[in-house]
Amino acid sequence: MSNNSILVVGGGFAGITAALEAAELGYEVFIVEKNPYLGGRVAQLNQYFPKLCPPSCGLEIQFQRIKKNPKVKYYTLSQVDSISGSAGNYNVTVTKQPRYVNARCTCCGECAKAGRTEVDSEFDFETGKRKAAYTTHLFAFPARYTIDPDTCDKIELERIKDACPYDAIDLEEQPKTFDLNVGSIVWATGWKPYPMEKLTNLGGGKVPNVISNMQMERLASPSGPTDGRIVRPSDGAEPKRIAFVQCAGSRDENHLNYCSYICCMASLKHVRYLRERYPEAKVVVYYIDLRTPGRYDKFKSLTVDDPNLSLVKGKVAAVAEDKDNNPILTVENAVTGIKNDEQFDLVVLATGMQPSAAGEKLPAGLPVDEEGFIIGGEDKGIVAAGCAKLPLDVMKTAQSGTSAALKAIQNVVGR
Repeated sequence: MSNNSILVVGGGFAGITAALEAAELGYEVFIVEKNPYLGGRVAQLNQYFPKLCPPSCGLEIQFQRIKKNPKVKYYTLSQVDSISGSAGNYNVTVTKQPRYVNARCTCCGECAKAGRTEVDSEFDFETGKRKAAYTTHLFAFPARYTIDPDTCDKIELERIKDACPYDAIDLEEQPKTFDLNVGSIVWATGWKPYPMEKLTNLGGGKVPNVISNMQMERLASPSGPTDGRIVRPSDGAEPKRIAFVQCAGSRDENHLNYCSYICCMASLKHVRYLRERYPEAKVVVYYIDLRTPGRYDKFKSLTVDDPNLSLVKGKVAAVAEDKDNNPILTVENAVTGIKNDEQFDLVVLATGMQPSAAGEKLPAGLPVDEEGFIIGGEDKGIVAAGCAKLPLDVMKTAQSGTSAALKAIQNVVGR
C-alpha cells in the first residue's frame, strides 16, 4: 500500500512552492530545512526578478499559506540522515538540532541585547556581525530567535537566558532524531555561491574591497548590515567608481564549467541599486557575453542606456590593490586587444551558482552530474526541484516547484 505523504527536503522557494501545491491538493507534506528559517536564498536578496520586489513580498504570502494549512509541517535546523525503502514507502531518518528557544518567544530582542560577543553573520555573507542570540532577518519564519551556544561562554549564555522575560530559552535542549514515513520525496536543497576564496587571481578573500554579488545584495538590503548603504568594506566609504567582473569562476574548467544563468541579470540589477544611491558613480561591467534571456532583454536595454555605465567585452586577468586598498584590475579588452590596469573603489565578482549538494553524498543513491546537480531519481520516487536541478531565477524556481509537486503526487497516486 502506498503512503500518500510527501517529504520536501529544503525550505527555499522551490521547496515551499512544492509543499504548498501538494498540501493544497490534500496531501500531507513535511518540509525539512537545515537553516533556522524558511525562505532560502530568496530571503537574502534585496530585490528579485522579474518585478524587483523585496523578498518579503513573495515569501510573506507563502508563509501565510503555510500557517493556514494544517497539511504542512515543517522542521527547521533539521537534516535528512538516511533514506530507506522504496517509492511509495520510504522511511526517512531526520535529526533536528536544538534552537534553544521555544514557542514562547515573541522576538522582543532582549536576549540579543544581553549578549556581548559578536561573530560574522552567515546570513549576511560575513558583511556584518551577529550575536549568540540572533534572528537572521526581519521577516524570518518561524518568527523566533536562535541561540548559538558555541559563540560565547557559559556566563554570557546564562545572562542571555536570564534576560528573556518570557522564559523562552532552554539551554538544556538536545538534538532529536525521528523518522518520517512518506511515499514520495522532493529534493529542493537549492544552491550556494561559488567560494570567492577560490578565485585568488581576482582578489577573492584577499582584497578587502572585492565583494561577491550576494554580498552586494546584503549591503543593498534595508535590513542588511549597513541599512542599505552600499559601501566599501575596508573603510565604509561610498564608492565612486565600481567594476563588475562577470563569469567570476563560471564557464571555467578550473572552477564551474557552466553558465550560471542569472549572473548577468543580477549584475545589471546591481547597477540599478547603485544608480538609486549614487547617481554620479561611474560603473564598468567587464563581460565575456551579456546573457539576458527572454523577457529580461528589455531589462537589459533599459539598464544599459546610462551615460555613467560602460560595458567592456574583456577578460579580467588579475585583481590586486594599491596602498589605499583600491582594487587594481588587469584587463584585456577583447575588441581592441589592449591590456591595461584600471583602478576602482569597489569590485563586485559575479560568482556563479553551485548546487548545495556539490561534494556531498546524497541519501538513497540520488544521482548527480560532475557539477553536483541532480540528474535523476524520479524512477525511485524522488523528484529534484529548483536549483538542485539546474541554475534558475526565482520565477522559474517557483515553476519547478509546482512541477515537482505534480510529479511527487503522481508517484504516490500511481502506486
